Amino acid sequence: MQAIQTTAAPGATSARTSTPAGSAAAAAAYAAYHIIRRNGAVVGFEPNKIAVALMKAFLAVHGTQGAASASVRETVEGLTEAVVRALLRSRPGGGTFHIEDVQDHVELGLMRGGHHEVARAYVLYRERRSQERARQGAQARPRAPELHVLEGGQRVPLDMDALRDLVESACAGLGADVKAEPILAETRRNLYDGVPLDEVFKAAIMAARTLIEKEPAYTRATARLLLHTVRREVLGENATQAAMATRYADYFPQFIKKGVQAELLDERLQQYDLARLGAALDASRDLQFDYLGLQTLYDRYFLHIDEVRIELPQAFFMRVAMGLALNEVDREARAIEFYDVLSRFDFMSSTPTLFNSGTRRSQLSSCYLTTVADDLDGIYEALKENALLSKFAGGLGNDWTRVRALGSYIKGTNGKSQGVVPFLKVVNDTAVAVNQGGKRKGAVCAYLETWHLDLEEFLELRKNTGDDRRRTHDMNTANWIPDLFMRRVVEGGEWTLFSPSTCPDLHDKFGRDFEAAYTAYEAQVDRGEIKLFKRMRAVDLWRKMLSMLFETGHPWFTFKDACNVRSPQQHVGVVHSSNLCTEITLNTSDGEIAVCNLGSVNLAQHLLNGEIDQAKLKQTVATAMRMLDNVIDINYYAVRKARDSNLRHRPVGLGIMGFQDCLYQLRLPYASDEAVAFADRSMEAVCYHAYWASTELAAERGRYSSYRGSLWDRGILPQDSLELLREQRGGHLEVDTSSSMDWDALRQRIALHGMRNSNCVAIAPTATISNIIGVDASIEPSFANLSVKSNLSGEFTVVNEYLVRDLKKLGLWDDVMVMDLKHFDGSLRAIDRVPEELKRLYGTAFEVDATWLVEAGSRRQKWIDQAQSLNIYMAGASGRKLDETYKLAWLRGLKTTYYLRTTSATYSEKSTVAPGALNAVSNTQSASGASASNEPGSDVKFCSIDNPDCEACQ
Repeated sequence: MQAIQTTAAPGATSARTSTPAGSAAAAAAYAAYHIIRRNGAVVGFEPNKIAVALMKAFLAVHGTQGAASASVRETVEGLTEAVVRALLRSRPGGGTFHIEDVQDHVELGLMRGGHHEVARAYVLYRERRSQERARQGAQARPRAPELHVLEGGQRVPLDMDALRDLVESACAGLGADVKAEPILAETRRNLYDGVPLDEVFKAAIMAARTLIEKEPAYTRATARLLLHTVRREVLGENATQAAMATRYADYFPQFIKKGVQAELLDERLQQYDLARLGAALDASRDLQFDYLGLQTLYDRYFLHIDEVRIELPQAFFMRVAMGLALNEVDREARAIEFYDVLSRFDFMSSTPTLFNSGTRRSQLSSCYLTTVADDLDGIYEALKENALLSKFAGGLGNDWTRVRALGSYIKGTNGKSQGVVPFLKVVNDTAVAVNQGGKRKGAVCAYLETWHLDLEEFLELRKNTGDDRRRTHDMNTANWIPDLFMRRVVEGGEWTLFSPSTCPDLHDKFGRDFEAAYTAYEAQVDRGEIKLFKRMRAVDLWRKMLSMLFETGHPWFTFKDACNVRSPQQHVGVVHSSNLCTEITLNTSDGEIAVCNLGSVNLAQHLLNGEIDQAKLKQTVATAMRMLDNVIDINYYAVRKARDSNLRHRPVGLGIMGFQDCLYQLRLPYASDEAVAFADRSMEAVCYHAYWASTELAAERGRYSSYRGSLWDRGILPQDSLELLREQRGGHLEVDTSSSMDWDALRQRIALHGMRNSNCVAIAPTATISNIIGVDASIEPSFANLSVKSNLSGEFTVVNEYLVRDLKKLGLWDDVMVMDLKHFDGSLRAIDRVPEELKRLYGTAFEVDATWLVEAGSRRQKWIDQAQSLNIYMAGASGRKLDETYKLAWLRGLKTTYYLRTTSATYSEKSTVAPGALNAVSNTQSASGASASNEPGSDVKFCSIDNPDCEACQ
């Protein structure tokens, strides 16, 4: 074995490097990366050395003959790529690696790959070499050379006192366990003579981040070191935290002027009283960020000119607030009000709003829903609309149910249709080509109703086998399921697939009207009047839907009748689909593209003495609803049909995040009746205040124009609409209907003033914005107590600070616990010394039975006028468990579900010592054909920011 050097190309995200290691292009790509040897020498990356060293490690264990096999060579190649990828993500902008860092990654790669014997030999080899160097060092004891840095083109001695002051200030107030010395020692180890000064500060950031896994509070120390670097870049000087109290006010007007001159900011921002707004910026709020949050803002949100940032965190929040207050009477007061809820992390607007508010092209909306016509003009108009909407960072939901099925007659050509699937291939490729303005990948979800004759081929769109011309690997798909189908499944009936060219009215019908029309068409089939159809047992189709969901992760399950029967806007249209993330349920038609504007309340900021702080929540929600309502008028609309629809109905989608954080604070396990009850009463409070805020806006600004005849106008609130759904279904609805707030008072106020917004509440995934403010996403259970999040900014260690606090009290937080958590993928389940009470409280997503997710979702759905992005987690899922869970979701009145997330059998066995401890799910293969190990689930990827290949609404 030997010292390892590796290479990584800037910006590479694929599993394999496409540039030959020895080529000139590779040499240029690796120029930004260097290795520091133990003697302090700095060398460039040399391709293939990591593979050579790994091969020597395998040789040492397996011998020449064993290591020469093709499988070992393939293993070494894969391990090399994994190490390169991990190193690259830790320094996405280039930088230096100490040789020990590289070897640490190799050691971790061997362990993660299950090559424990090789890893053990490698660890012992490193330890022997370390002892040899220590003995040699004790004899020689050379004097440490003085370091020089390059600053402004000049070579000057490194000011270690200044560096120490910086690191100590970053650690100040974070507790006795956060010390400057380990950061300084690691920083010093990663420096070399002649290093640029900026690299010194980068080395300090990297040194601090390596300590996060052992002490989570280091994430804030790391963020403060990053903040120092950001301030140097933006201000051109070293500004201390104390100095920023006044420096922000001086900088802010200059920032606005510079942004306008660079044609980044709306010229109207200069009309504000910038001195007043600058004085309102609170520098102390910069200290709230953890490392992941601030790095995400820096990489993806802060405005820049020629890649140099011009925006500081508080200026960013104020810029967003100003953009949302442009049409207010007292703009400064409202901007400060909006700034306060954003900068205190009480509420956060969605990513498109954060990207674009206050800019010259203020596309602030998150979601667009369209319905596609059954002719070439309509289909290609829909494709053009997709491209225009995606260009400016909108997520798309397309309803394709009207497009005739494969084999349908085409009157104009006297030919037969090729169905929906070829057009969906074009949709897929359009989403890839139009990548949301170069900021993130285009994202679209296609919806198809369960009676469509192309459904079986639609189910297979995401398969990795078959004709690739009829596959869509980059877009999402979802089933739009009528209640009649679910009843046929439950009752053992038959189901008939039709072409919409034969049954065009089914698309616009729901509930009993749909059932009457559908059974009439079935009667025509029986009489021989309809020739193009397919009939099967409903349960057979259901099983195939479940099987494809498990095998490919798609199509998702969403319920047409629950969305329509409970829609406040059923008097003016039909909900034909949901959106990209299944939380938006708005009407679409040939003349209207539905639009929704999103933002989320940080629920963890609204607890007081173990209860919801109703007064604070009411204030936050009122401000948030005003901000969301303002988006409608300020928003840039790339398509006229979207503008007309949004101004007519004025829907918004207020959601929540930090639900899991609340449960930790309340000491409630997610898998408990108490947690379900909290989901109920917390969502009741959010919805109550949201609807109240909308009726107050109506009193001030007027009702939305299509209000007359809505459920609001008829005095039917969302929880009241459950009875409408029960009547339409003829039963098959088991939902808790209890309440705790004064809803009669709200009904009276709505009767008096009406509503400003047709729809008010929707729970989005919040994958990115929850990272920004440092809470668990949306309504999700915690994925792991110690994990690495990979996103467009690199890899970030995330540790459950609540858990660490509890383990410290018990004297259980130590290096062994860190290693145990790593080995068991962030789960406590198999760690014997952890008390059972903590195992329950800190159970991870795959240890929470999916039933609890559905039950909590049902309680929330009771109050919500739209829907919620509800992921379903299953460890070692079986066909029976899938069947029971999705039937329960329908029975409990859920409108939609989102991703099904599963783990492989290997993951389950590794994470528990007792069968069934994860989700109480067997690892056996199910009757539906879904095996316990599948490609989408086995690597346990999150959507959106946690997976660079996927983007969600927020």
